[in-house]
Amino acid sequence: MDIAFYLLAAILVLGGLAGTVLPMLPGIPMIFGGIWLAAAVDGYRHLGTGWLLAIGALGALGVAVDFFAGTLGAKRVGASPRALWGATVGAVVGMFLGIPGLVFGPFVGALLGELSAGNSVLRSAHVGAGTWIGLLAGTLVKLAISFMMVGLFALAMLI
Repeated sequence: MDIAFYLLAAILVLGGLAGTVLPMLPGIPMIFGGIWLAAAVDGYRHLGTGWLLAIGALGALGVAVDFFAGTLGAKRVGASPRALWGATVGAVVGMFLGIPGLVFGPFVGALLGELSAGNSVLRSAHVGAGTWIGLLAGTLVKLAISFMMVGLFALAMLI
């Protein structure tokens, strides 16, 4: 039975790594779930509370980066407060609209927010592009954090 649980843990971790770049999968929570399952099957001999807290903290940071990356990208290009709110609302609404919503939701939200602030279409598009670049950078950071989580897991299992 342990082999089946280890296999499930490996599937969760691999699926989670794919989920860091595929918006439909909750990548980091899947990775953490797989790591926790492997630790539980191992009886927490190699991966105790300290390791799980460290990996969990990295995971929480990754989820936060993922959620706020678009908003931070908009802020970086000097977006108005309405555009920042628009990017955040676009990210939340986009979660329910599949891959196109996840990719374009923050962009459209920032664009509409900047337009509602009375700025030109060109300026609004610039803010939308900054939002999208922030999302791309956030995905790269999330991917790096995911590999750090897996690396810490591997290190703990080897020790």
